[in-house]
Amino acid sequence: MTGTGRFVSLSPATGAELAGYPVHGQQEVSAAVGRAREAAKGWARAGWSGRRAALLTYKRALAARTGEIAAVVAAETGKPDHDARSEVLLAVIHLDWAARHARRVLGRRSVAPGLLSAHQRALLAYRPLGVVGVIGPWNYPVHTPMGSIGYALAAGNGVVFKPSELTPGTGVLLARIWAETLPEHADLFRTVTGQGPTGEALARSGVDKVAFTGSSGTARKVAAVCAESLTPLVAEGGGKDAVLVGGDLDDAGLDRAAEAVVWGAMSNAGQTCAGVERVYAVASVHEELCERIVRRAKQVVTGPAETETAGTESADGSRDPHYGPLTLPSQPAKVEHHLKDAIAAGARVLLGGPESVRAPYVHPVVLADVPEDSPVMREETFGPVVAVNPVRDLDEAVERANASPYALGAAVFSGSRRTGEEAAARLRAGAVSVGSVLGFAAIPSLPFGGSGESGYGRVHGADGLRGFAAPQAITVRRFAPLADLTSYATPRAKASRMVELARRLHARM
Repeated sequence: MTGTGRFVSLSPATGAELAGYPVHGQQEVSAAVGRAREAAKGWARAGWSGRRAALLTYKRALAARTGEIAAVVAAETGKPDHDARSEVLLAVIHLDWAARHARRVLGRRSVAPGLLSAHQRALLAYRPLGVVGVIGPWNYPVHTPMGSIGYALAAGNGVVFKPSELTPGTGVLLARIWAETLPEHADLFRTVTGQGPTGEALARSGVDKVAFTGSSGTARKVAAVCAESLTPLVAEGGGKDAVLVGGDLDDAGLDRAAEAVVWGAMSNAGQTCAGVERVYAVASVHEELCERIVRRAKQVVTGPAETETAGTESADGSRDPHYGPLTLPSQPAKVEHHLKDAIAAGARVLLGGPESVRAPYVHPVVLADVPEDSPVMREETFGPVVAVNPVRDLDEAVERANASPYALGAAVFSGSRRTGEEAAARLRAGAVSVGSVLGFAAIPSLPFGGSGESGYGRVHGADGLRGFAAPQAITVRRFAPLADLTSYATPRAKASRMVELARRLHARM
């Protein structure tokens, strides 16, 4: 079916129209996939060195045009220019790593064949899947999808990208920079635009894998479509990330933990899948930690429109906003519902409250003693809200953190690094930082992903590269074995002796 009509992207801060984009249907999506598949043939001929050179050229172009990209990101999401630029930098770092390490991770290599198959040479190779369909989110419209796009390209695939309907301009610009920088590979990376049906069309288009980032509910819908054709899927859903704070922290340690909690909870207006939403602090430091969190959260400036009336300044005296509006128009109502529910259930309000919701902005909110069955503790709030609950010890903190249906990221603060690492090892989260929050985000060699409601599969790092390639086992016969167990010409007695010899050997090993 051909797509019909156009849609517009809007400023989340003012509601003003930014630009119009076509609604691509199955016909246009399939055509884009076909062009990417054809272009992938030339991409394969480029070899490891050719692909590396091309991707590094693209990386340099993204870095050089950071201001241009950040301007579109800021307009479509409402985040400050500094945050938008930082996001582009993260994408550049990951693309650089993928380009430089693809051959090492995916190149053909020998593996040990074992005694029984000593006459064989065993090789492990990885081949590209073909074309990867990427369905991206709106909260980090560059960094998050490029974590799939860049790694898929480095693995030798073509890519068709469907950005969120809230941030289509960012996706279109990423593909345009690719085509302008590498015109000989222009069709290898394509962007299609539209709403949910366009994403569904991409999942049904015959791509060889889908990489999706978004809500857990939408992930289920994408998974159902992919299941019809057994199309593999890597899905990153939501998060309800917890910070664990030990009772052995000194004043400096509590300051660091409080600063990290505020940044992790409030940056990007709390619209971070691996952002901080829950804090479990040992009772002996709970109240003191709460005081420090509130003190720092009061210095957070929301903007831009609210800065004229908020009457607050940042710690350095500037009035530049730390974060902007909530990007999704329906999100302020969800945040308000979570707050009212928690307060009705007995939560203490340490800062802000339902009155902090002044759509499209939400000012910082800090809660304490929130019942564990409250939506604030169980569901993804996706706003600048953090709940700080007391626990008996780190063991209870781990237990409560693991009780969530989400398992994406987490952080641990302890006076002892060893204690912190031991607690981290017991968490279900797919990524954990000790002594910081989101420390893993800027390390491209580490895989990222979760389990449960947070999805499955991994992007980034060597695991991310392998996720966009198909392993291929190869054996090459080097010489005739003493007894060929794969031939009827081998006498039964001789084959039996070889099997018995191998059995005895393994019985003693």
